[in-house]
Amino acid sequence: MTEIKLYNTKTRRKEAFTPIDADNVRMYVCGPTVYDRAHIGNARPVIVFDTLYRLLRHVYGADHVTYVRNFTDVDDKINARAAESGRSIGEITGETTQWYLDDMAEVGALEPTHMPRATGYIGEMIAMIEALIAKDHAYAAEGHALFRVRSYENYGALSGRDVDDMIAGARVEVAPYKEDPMDFVLWKPSSEDQPGWDSPWGRGRPGWHIECSAMAKALLGDVFDIHGGGLDLQFPHHEDEIAQSCCANGTEEMARFWMHNEMLQVEGKKMSKSLGNFFTVRDLLEQGVPGEVIRFVMLSTHYRKPMDWTSRKAANAERALRRWHKLLKDVAPTEPFDEVLGLVSDDLNTAAALNLLGHMGQVLSSSALADQEGLSQWETVRLQKEAQQFAASAQLLGLLQKGHGDWTETPDLNPLARKLSEARVAAMQSKDFSEVDRLKAAFIEAGLEVRMSKEGVELVPNAGFDPVKLEGLL
Repeated sequence: MTEIKLYNTKTRRKEAFTPIDADNVRMYVCGPTVYDRAHIGNARPVIVFDTLYRLLRHVYGADHVTYVRNFTDVDDKINARAAESGRSIGEITGETTQWYLDDMAEVGALEPTHMPRATGYIGEMIAMIEALIAKDHAYAAEGHALFRVRSYENYGALSGRDVDDMIAGARVEVAPYKEDPMDFVLWKPSSEDQPGWDSPWGRGRPGWHIECSAMAKALLGDVFDIHGGGLDLQFPHHEDEIAQSCCANGTEEMARFWMHNEMLQVEGKKMSKSLGNFFTVRDLLEQGVPGEVIRFVMLSTHYRKPMDWTSRKAANAERALRRWHKLLKDVAPTEPFDEVLGLVSDDLNTAAALNLLGHMGQVLSSSALADQEGLSQWETVRLQKEAQQFAASAQLLGLLQKGHGDWTETPDLNPLARKLSEARVAAMQSKDFSEVDRLKAAFIEAGLEVRMSKEGVELVPNAGFDPVKLEGLL
């Protein structure tokens, strides 16, 4: 069986992954708070852990992997959006949840096994809070329930922080009902215009951290294999999850492996609305950037390194994917190359895997796979096998999936190439190249690369190719 190695944030080293139960490999990834469109940075953990999900399914079998990614549909940001828009909370969360699912499908993400909504697990959250209070790890005060941080001696181990240093070096919410400034909210009271549920501490709603602990326990058990999310969640969210889960469940750990993807920048700068470089996944899709291109760019940087989204990377990704789709049209995938599987299994080294596929694609292209005249039967079979392995390798990364390559389909460009070729022949005689220049300019404007040689004219689609702009040129 393929050995998978993953970097464990908890131990700060790369370790061989051995599941608790190979018949049910379990992974939880923190999902979105659904109050608006997902921005481009939100797509990175989805793509990273979707790739891990694909790897686990390949190694252990699709029926032996359980993947949970939640929706936070009760939150102060949602309440604020409802207040400013005059729309109901249910209407907003229903709409934005579907937006999220649609956008993540566009970037090639498989749907997880379970996608729980926080509001469906309020009872489990209350039960967990009651267990924490009974064990003296939490307390009730003024309609709140709070976790007693100093009752858990390992608090801060995941992020490498000391409780006293945290108080001295960071701003923490100071409230009269807190025993200690570091104690965090498990339950808080709701006003009449806020969503709320009855509880032993009065009508209220859960704190953010307790949601994931309750949903993970309900769907994956007290201890499971992998917990993932963005690096920004490491503290305090994941730190608080560990504390309350271990104390409530009486376990030494919540998850065996903790994995975190680094953050995203845009053209070398932190994404920010004030800088004008903040955009959503839907913005890119509507600008004509295919979801498959977004995925390729995301995977071209190792998940534990900061990722810089640039228009140049997107253009390069589009060119590569166009070549791959053309090369592998109607090719049925078999098994991925051992080398590619090895790289992906080595802490999701997708960047190296894409580089390797790029090289393999050039080799396949130059071997005249499309025109096999002159090749021996053995060479033909070998090339076909390699093409099938290439397709499987790309699909392991979530690329070249069936139905995701429609954007690469182009009209027959041969008539246009012939028209330019004929115009060039006529211009050579008349010395009037105005028609040649007009056609070339129109082709370039449509996103075509014009290659002219003694052998003839070739038109090659570039990134951003728009066939609509070719209408009327014949």
